[in-house]
Amino acid sequence: MEHKNKFLRNLFIILVFIFLYLPIAVLVIYSFNKAKTNIVFTGFTTKWYTELFKNRDLLEAFINTIIIAVTSTVTSTVIGTTAAVGLYKYKFLGKNFVNKLLYIPIIIPEIVLGIALLSVYTLMNLNLGMFTLILSHIAFSIPFVITSVRSTLSDTTKKIEEAAEDLGASKFKVFKEITLPLIRPGVISGATLAFTLSMDDVVISYFTAGPGSNTLPLKIYSMIKTGITPDVNALTSLMLLTVIIILTISIIYQSRKIRKKVVA
Repeated sequence: MEHKNKFLRNLFIILVFIFLYLPIAVLVIYSFNKAKTNIVFTGFTTKWYTELFKNRDLLEAFINTIIIAVTSTVTSTVIGTTAAVGLYKYKFLGKNFVNKLLYIPIIIPEIVLGIALLSVYTLMNLNLGMFTLILSHIAFSIPFVITSVRSTLSDTTKKIEEAAEDLGASKFKVFKEITLPLIRPGVISGATLAFTLSMDDVVISYFTAGPGSNTLPLKIYSMIKTGITPDVNALTSLMLLTVIIILTISIIYQSRKIRKKVVA
């Protein structure tokens, strides 16, 4: 009976992984497809990896996406981390109300937030472009960063901070030497989440983008009607390879760090 349960559990895990990663595997396979369409695999070729660098519109959209994602991630992480620490440490009138308001951008549909941001930019007479895109991505990323960072704050953190201040440490030194290292996992996870949300956003970008500010998700979305070419698959395969390399380096680094601690 126990053997049967173990077999079923392993089978379930395998099926879950197949469900998650089979579409990605198909995408990578079709990046080597000879045919220009992704309907039938007609043969193996690597030409789309060279054609990719000739597609200026696609590369421009990808570069725009990276610029927006990096800028919005850094800004929202700084603002979100500061806000999370402030909301945790200080008491002020309407604090509970502000805490509840933070969940609204997370809960409401993206299309509502996109229309709202577009209305604000119209009222302010702002021309839609890279600037409005970055502002929009910062706006919807901040609540996710605050939520992530706040989850790492605890009464223990507060007690350690108070002890350090009693011993003569300045508030800046306490934040730098104590608070920041303790909340680092939340900051990193919040920044990663903000970067991911920015990289694959379509709805909000659709309402707040302007001429010359096309992003990769919007570019791919616009190609659905005419057909997505294998050079898009080639680009996404290279992005996947980059992520795998970063994860591998991170795992090796963490393993060595743990090994050093065990030896010490």
